[in-house]
Amino acid sequence: MNFSLYIAKRYLKSNSKNTAINTINWIASIGIIAGSMALFVVLSVFSGLIDFSLSFTNTIDPDLKIVPKTGKFFAFNPNEEQELSKLKDVAFYSKTLEERLLFTFNGKQQVANLKGVDTLFTKVSTVEEGLYGGQWIEPGTLQVVVGYGISQKLSMGLMDFNNAFQVFVPKAGKGEINSPEDAFLTQTLVPIGMYAISDDIDLKYVFCDLPLAQEMLFLKQNQLSAIEFKLKPNADEAKVMQELSAIFKDKVIVKNRAQLNDSLYKMLNTENIAVYLIFTLVIIVVLFNLIGALIMMILEKKGNLKTLYNLGTEIKSLKNIFLFQGTLLCFIGALIGLFLGVAIVLAQDYFKFIMITDTLAYPVKFTVQNVLIVLATVTVLGFIASYIAASRVNKKLLE
Repeated sequence: MNFSLYIAKRYLKSNSKNTAINTINWIASIGIIAGSMALFVVLSVFSGLIDFSLSFTNTIDPDLKIVPKTGKFFAFNPNEEQELSKLKDVAFYSKTLEERLLFTFNGKQQVANLKGVDTLFTKVSTVEEGLYGGQWIEPGTLQVVVGYGISQKLSMGLMDFNNAFQVFVPKAGKGEINSPEDAFLTQTLVPIGMYAISDDIDLKYVFCDLPLAQEMLFLKQNQLSAIEFKLKPNADEAKVMQELSAIFKDKVIVKNRAQLNDSLYKMLNTENIAVYLIFTLVIIVVLFNLIGALIMMILEKKGNLKTLYNLGTEIKSLKNIFLFQGTLLCFIGALIGLFLGVAIVLAQDYFKFIMITDTLAYPVKFTVQNVLIVLATVTVLGFIASYIAASRVNKKLLE
């Protein structure tokens, strides 16, 4: 065994004759354990919050989505459709058309996205599971499914035949506009279903049949704004993205779920990094106690160090004694803190001790990545703190 490591273990196990040094060692050890536990719990809570936040967009967003590289729409030709049917990792794909329009009901107005979808959309998206009332649209009808937020804004219920739910579509062309009929196509729709997912999404979409949306927007049957994909389990996402790019050439952009919500992912990741840095700073403050404890131990063991130095031990080896001692203390403290942190996270996940509402528990998520992050952070910072303290061992001190 390494000589310095052997001595470091002996010092780590034995108590000092000085009560003050023992007290500082205990304070440093408890601080490291508590800091490691707190860092892991906070990272696990934030991982849970990220999954909880993304669960709302995941209801609407597909695994992959292709959108036009330029403009709002692109043509989907039979050759491309034939090539898509050959992709082994694609379970389903849905053709969609989306445009932001004005909706009115009983004198009230609301701007939202009209989204035309085909019959396979419910295979790609789980939005149908979020139906708050009513049913999903039937093909070839004027039926629509609206968000709960839109219905609240318009004070609208389902199957209300006394008031018309209308959409206004701008007409393309030139010349003077003498009346609203010259500027807009007005279409009366039939609200048949209502979905409730999240506040933002509930105010965003009105779903209708794809051919109806194409007709209202004066588009051809092969003109789309997107194609959305549901991948098979264990599919190679990167490979499918490359295959889609090869099929559609340069006229579309292929996006995965993270790229569809890049601003949300960036915001959540930035907050995660900020929380990590804040709690890392707490651990750094705690490690000042470790530096102080090691320096006091160096002074206490000064006589032993002189003896070892006179017997031929190099100063580097003497420094390594306290470097190893501090690093081992941090590593063991991190393991204990992680054990406690994992117990807390798993207990919250299983028993739901802390609740946000009566039915919603505070979200947490155990990940191996967080375990490694905490272990690496505490160990590396402990090594640096121990190196600073061990640097006090020099030739001048021993002579």
